[in-house]
Amino acid sequence: MTAAKKLEPLDIADAPARPFVKWAGGKTQLLAELRKRTPAFGHYFEPFAGGAALFYSLAGSSPSRGRWANLNDSNSWLVDAYTQIRDDVESVIEALRGYERRYRLPSGGEEYYYKVRALGSPRAPVERAACLIFLNKTGYNGLWRVNGKTGAFNVPHGKRKGQVTICDEDNLRRVSKALAHATLTSADFEVAASRATRGDFVYFDPPYVPRSADSDFTAYTKEPFGPAEQERLMGVALELKKRGVRVMLSNADVPFVRKLYRPTLGFTVEKVSAVRHINSNADKRGPVGEVIIT
Repeated sequence: MTAAKKLEPLDIADAPARPFVKWAGGKTQLLAELRKRTPAFGHYFEPFAGGAALFYSLAGSSPSRGRWANLNDSNSWLVDAYTQIRDDVESVIEALRGYERRYRLPSGGEEYYYKVRALGSPRAPVERAACLIFLNKTGYNGLWRVNGKTGAFNVPHGKRKGQVTICDEDNLRRVSKALAHATLTSADFEVAASRATRGDFVYFDPPYVPRSADSDFTAYTKEPFGPAEQERLMGVALELKKRGVRVMLSNADVPFVRKLYRPTLGFTVEKVSAVRHINSNADKRGPVGEVIIT
């Protein structure tokens, strides 16, 4: 196991890379709070990677050689994009330029977006990566949502043709360098965390427990993440802690979460606040209560 390394303070703006997708529940707003609570660790595990903002932040003060991070997400399309950016970023950039060029044409825009969306996930790995980034950048509010029955991406067009940056070449290259130190998988979160051993650090950022029916953004994949899965996650976190693994979780500040991670089980729950921009109702975007659990 790699010797534990104490992380030095890092200005968020100085992170070597930033998320290349906008993901519901992304942690850019909470990085400072997360970094305050990040312990020294041997290997880093993130079973719900999403945009992986904390990973990029840690990359600035973690070992420069070897694969010290394990990133996992149940969305295999997203993990495929991570893999292609890590292994062949220049081909991803070239393919993404093609999407951007066709989108900017007078005949592109909304019509082209829906044409790409209707085709679904391309088979060629590089095209899959570029297509995911394109849909995420040009879809409504950067939301990633899929049909609960078919798993098909179903977000409407974002109507921001002249404003959105689709191919951020510089950041993609920096992401590729950071990902060179990451093992990438697409599995169940319990499986992804099972390889963590004493002294390692696991950060869980699951689909949040919804505050109300209209705030439920857990449909990143067609499989639901309901109360039973939240309870299973707590059990996994508790078992890891008993094995000497350092654990941190994020979730919504709701009674169900506080009851689940009660102090009598050895959990510490701290309230924090973040600004959330992904919601179908613009009036409901703003500061929301969240908790960091250790």
